[in-house]
Amino acid sequence: MNRRVLMLLMSAAAMLTSGCAHLRFMNSQNKIPEACLATYAKLKVTPTKYILTVNVAQQRLSLFADGKFVKQFPCSTSRFGIGQIEGSNRTPLGLHRIAEKIGGGEPAGTVFNSRVVVGHNSQPELADAKITTRILWLEGLEPGFNRDGRVDSHDRYIYIHGTSDQTGIGQPQSCGCVHLADADLIPLFDLLPSGTLVWIAEK
Repeated sequence: MNRRVLMLLMSAAAMLTSGCAHLRFMNSQNKIPEACLATYAKLKVTPTKYILTVNVAQQRLSLFADGKFVKQFPCSTSRFGIGQIEGSNRTPLGLHRIAEKIGGGEPAGTVFNSRVVVGHNSQPELADAKITTRILWLEGLEPGFNRDGRVDSHDRYIYIHGTSDQTGIGQPQSCGCVHLADADLIPLFDLLPSGTLVWIAEK
């Protein structure tokens, strides 16, 4: 098993069994949002073992396992704000799932164009590449909101992915996708199966 994945799982197990401060003093940011749970019920979607939530206001992505908070990571959503419409370059809200995983086993810094490996950001001509390392391609699950027509997140190519410039992660900087640092993205990619649910909310 990948060492980073093993460390993440060990950290999760410690949190879930040790009564650590993260769980003793849980607040609303350490729980799956009520709106997310309500959307599961409305859509009759079965929660997955792992769930990711993205808080746009805080620029944070949280990992939950079996309904329990595991860890939080800085992320970056769109510098243009939130929105569902094709061509807006905004980050869509609502319930999604990981539809496809791309880039497994590639070195950090691998550059993708149309989800195909085209080189590495150590190459001068690719030093500022926008999509690197891993891609988790998201599919919206809410018809008329983030699925179908001009609001379809999958057709808009909304990903969770790496980027060459990681200095700005934690601040809005993308063109609609969710950016993560390589050190966080790779173990998450290895841990999460396709189909994992992803909730994106303004707060």
